[in-house]
Amino acid sequence: MNKVKILYVEDEQSLALIVADSLEDHGFEVVHRENGQEALNYFKKENADVIVLDVMMPLMDGFTTATEIRKTNPHVPILFLSALTHTEDVVKGFRLGANDYIRKPFKIEELIVRIEALSRRVKRPVHAYYEIGDYVLDTNKNILKHNKAEEKLSYREVELIRRLFENKDNVVPREDIIKTYWGDDTYFTGRSLDVFISRIRKYLSYDDRIKITNVRGIGYVMNID
Repeated sequence: MNKVKILYVEDEQSLALIVADSLEDHGFEVVHRENGQEALNYFKKENADVIVLDVMMPLMDGFTTATEIRKTNPHVPILFLSALTHTEDVVKGFRLGANDYIRKPFKIEELIVRIEALSRRVKRPVHAYYEIGDYVLDTNKNILKHNKAEEKLSYREVELIRRLFENKDNVVPREDIIKTYWGDDTYFTGRSLDVFISRIRKYLSYDDRIKITNVRGIGYVMNID
């Protein structure tokens, strides 16, 4: 079985050495780079299964690096590992396409668990198209297409629409959704998920046959009349 390759980007040498050694001891292949520019150059040539990014780095910060990586690969899991702990920084990270965000200082065990969860998403198909009513969901490019509009979606938006569609007419538990796509992130709550679902309903509003219903206290169900 091939090892999961992690591109670990951290300019603090002592921390990088400890983290890289710990990850390798747990069976991961680790490629370390000291700044965003070096990481981007490597990724464009070699790729990786999971990217772990510090935010405050020389030459190119983590937020900029993530933005550039997302231009070439919308699916590779990205985890920010940062001393920036303000809510606005966390929100910015997710809006730029992060799949997870861990605040420093952290425990290596937590990082390993988060990476293991992200690495399971690597098996996603290279090309996958779903016809949802009058829409086409392109999970390769993270685009929702309709003859009246085309929306560029985030990884989580694509995955949630896909999951609801694959389980249409059946309730998808809200706790399962939060655990699968947000892990143990205490920032993201059930209330946040309601807002997230509302945004997805808006994306799908051109086809009034598509309905996403909140089953109070349980979860969400997609129906297509």
